[in-house]
Amino acid sequence: MFLVESYPLAVALCVVTMLCWGSWANTQKLATKAWPFQLFYWDYAIGVLLLSLVLAFTLGSSGPAGRGFLADLAQADSRWLGSAFAGGVIFNLSNILLVAAIDIAGMAVAFPVGVGLALVVGVITTYLATPSGNVPMLAAGVGAIVIAIILDAFAYKRLAGANAGASSKGLALSIAAGLLMGWFYSFVAKAMGAIDPATHALEAGKLSPYTAIVLFSVGLLLSNFLWNTLMMIRPFKGAPVPFGDYFTKGTLRLHLIGILGGAIWNLGMSFSIIASTLAGAALSYGLGQGATMIGAFWGVFIWKEFKAAPPGTNRLLAAMFFFYVVGLAILILSKA
Repeated sequence: MFLVESYPLAVALCVVTMLCWGSWANTQKLATKAWPFQLFYWDYAIGVLLLSLVLAFTLGSSGPAGRGFLADLAQADSRWLGSAFAGGVIFNLSNILLVAAIDIAGMAVAFPVGVGLALVVGVITTYLATPSGNVPMLAAGVGAIVIAIILDAFAYKRLAGANAGASSKGLALSIAAGLLMGWFYSFVAKAMGAIDPATHALEAGKLSPYTAIVLFSVGLLLSNFLWNTLMMIRPFKGAPVPFGDYFTKGTLRLHLIGILGGAIWNLGMSFSIIASTLAGAALSYGLGQGATMIGAFWGVFIWKEFKAAPPGTNRLLAAMFFFYVVGLAILILSKA
């Protein structure tokens, strides 16, 4: 399997993760102009699994390091297969709740609160699962990013105040999504085996990063039949969504947009997991959750979400971007 042996390359992969996690939702924004997010989400889940299989049979099955994907899958302990699978189930619930929160309360509440909580909980849980990195610097980096998230929330509140207040239901969904999203990554990290730095041999019984991603993706797709079905039958907002609409109203373009969204998100997830073998799970996850900054960039500069915001909002946004850059820099240096 392909193995990251350079710390700068590991950090570069984490940055790609941040870009992917902060950008995939643009496909949702494009698709949901034509149909409900629940229908988009089926294609998203398919895209996640397809990308994981492509990587498993290419990068995950080539090179002298570790084991190839099929050999790794055959020797894996059921405990660790289940752990990676559970990570996909937990993430899928959190992501659907976050998307529902955005649908109800908008980015004003859902994005800063949900992703902010996910970062804080995720760095803590992944560090406890696989300790790696300088603890004070990890804490300082997370702290700076939390300040950025708070500033982002204040900016969005000013925008929401100029239009409409966010509902308490949207806030509750955001909190639930953030707590769950910060928890899933540790399940995947624990399932991965240690790699001997001298021989590049992979710990027996545990999974390679590529196998872990496949099991995670299978968990995500299969759990969609529970989580997304419930969301279609009993949505938090609006009327129930008929299952038949997926086939009767979905065009090839809409399906491809959803699959692309899932592939983009899982490219970020895969690079994060691959990079974590050298950079450490806490750093990989923490940098990836800098996606909040990327999402804010899309909202501010591309989608012009703050065009109607009251005066003074731009100062909050500038401070938010500053603290994000500082926090990400500290997280990178925490492992250097």
